[in-house]
Amino acid sequence: MEVRYSPDQNGFKKMTTGELRNSLLIDCLFQVNEIPMVYSDIDRSITGSAVPSGKRLKLTAAKKEMAAEYFCERREIGIINIGGKGSVFIDGKEYVMENKDGLYIGRGNKEIEFESSLKDAPAKFYFVSYPAHKEYPVKQIKFTEATERKLGSTADANKRIIHQYIHPGTMPTCQIVMGLTELEEGSVWNTMPAHTHQRRSEVYMYFNIRPESFVVHLNGEPSETRHIIIRNEQAVLSTSWSLHAGCGTQNYSFIWAMGGENQVFDDMDNIPMADMR
Repeated sequence: MEVRYSPDQNGFKKMTTGELRNSLLIDCLFQVNEIPMVYSDIDRSITGSAVPSGKRLKLTAAKKEMAAEYFCERREIGIINIGGKGSVFIDGKEYVMENKDGLYIGRGNKEIEFESSLKDAPAKFYFVSYPAHKEYPVKQIKFTEATERKLGSTADANKRIIHQYIHPGTMPTCQIVMGLTELEEGSVWNTMPAHTHQRRSEVYMYFNIRPESFVVHLNGEPSETRHIIIRNEQAVLSTSWSLHAGCGTQNYSFIWAMGGENQVFDDMDNIPMADMR
């Protein structure tokens, strides 16, 4: 497990492109038969993936970083599968997950394993975890069961559908909120006007991006923004003080996950476009 420490506002302004990427970009995901993870001091999130091919992968706790006997001893997890059909086994119970299905795992579940239905078309399980103070039951969320919100417009190049999987409208959790946003063809902005939310941090994972394409992910303070180039199936960490928005060279999808003080999706501080620098 890799450990990351976030910059403050003053340190952020002085960082080079390489330093920004090393601090905030997660580009180690979706390795076959591995479970790469990044532990961040931003709300103590853990971001990771599992791509099982011909074998079952077990999620274990990194004892030095987590000081836990098993991963969910004091944590909850949100999972979305962006690959082929697969299964997540939780204490022996199987949850079959098709492409774009989601799963919530509450605190106290001891054994978590990942498996693909087909070796040559493996599942791609993406997960984000935050600390949890209470046990809540496991809940599977099929893609068709996610709460759908249509936002934006073609004229503003940000017409998109937000699929809310893990949020107060579907289930109780300690702090994690998670969903998937899909941009329609011809739209490239994932959110604009941009926003911050001081009460929680966020992780974006971009996918469905062609090899020759990328997303320019904006971060930093509104008066002094920076950017990171994001490729397919890479994630980026956002601190509570930083805005986060992205513009691609094509339409794309991204999974967002948040943790912090509250779970109200619309609790955000929008930034007037005239104030962006």
